[in-house]
Amino acid sequence: MIQALINRYKRMRTEHYLRQTYQYSYAFVGMGQHSLTNLYPVLHYLGVPLKYICVTSERKARMIEQKFPHVIATTSLDAILCDETVKGILVSASPSAHFSIASNVLKSRKSLFIEKPPCQTLAELDTLIELQRLHDSPVAMVGLQKRYAPAVQILQKRLHKEQLINYDLHYLTGAYPEGNTLLDLFIHPLDLTTYLFGIPEILACQQVDKSSYILMLKHSHIVGTLELSTAYIWTAAEESLKVCTSKGIYRLSQMDELTFTPKPSSIFGVPFEKVRPYNKTVECLYSRNNFTPTLLNNPIYSQGYFNEIETFINAVEGREAPLLTSLKKTKETMSLFL
Repeated sequence: MIQALINRYKRMRTEHYLRQTYQYSYAFVGMGQHSLTNLYPVLHYLGVPLKYICVTSERKARMIEQKFPHVIATTSLDAILCDETVKGILVSASPSAHFSIASNVLKSRKSLFIEKPPCQTLAELDTLIELQRLHDSPVAMVGLQKRYAPAVQILQKRLHKEQLINYDLHYLTGAYPEGNTLLDLFIHPLDLTTYLFGIPEILACQQVDKSSYILMLKHSHIVGTLELSTAYIWTAAEESLKVCTSKGIYRLSQMDELTFTPKPSSIFGVPFEKVRPYNKTVECLYSRNNFTPTLLNNPIYSQGYFNEIETFINAVEGREAPLLTSLKKTKETMSLFL
């Protein structure tokens, strides 16, 4: 009896995955390390009909055709834009080229997913927002995946119900000589605080050296401090967030673990833990299981990449999909440092 139930559950789970099919074709612009590591695997797992891969090099295009014989490799974005069977285009190219590519995609009235940063200035972002409006582009989404991370979603729902006091965020990596630190790296923690706490006012910003910033931000219901730095090392990079509320303390570490430590009650303002022994409890709200290599325990899932790509594809297909990183919402974050 029990074995029959187990077999039925496994069969239902498999059939649910197999029923998730897509009616439209898609294209991808770019073939860098980030795309290969974090984005292409999601498209493969979902079974998204990827018709084109667009790159700048003819040599790379020929290599792509050998590696992925079911995909048309091309150096012509125009060829993709003219193909009416392609409804959505995902872009993860050189950040300096993003604005031009995004503009052409929006003018073609195809849906756009573009990795951050979508452009280099607020004026360019306003242009993209206007192009989407003028050409009725159905979906335009920016790749700020941390909003889609499961731990962040849980934290956002919990904080919405509590009285907030303060937060402390650290985003520490190694040197980043290959790009714009603010647009490529620090946009993530700034976007996370904007998503969780609302649009902030910058109370103070101290640039310690060319690679480190200390900020104090004031939101409508909370004040926070941020340390953003590339003065550390990549092999021990740290991304942590501590939020203090009236009920307790939330700790988010590397998007892989979210805990809550409740505060003890007080007697006439005196903490109960000072009156008698108090056993501290820590509630685990989310934790990635490193032992079981399933989808839900894959870093691509815990970091939010899977959910953001699936959201984009579902939106293009006309399915219910809340867009947390539209072009307009991205402006709230980019306005902090541009």
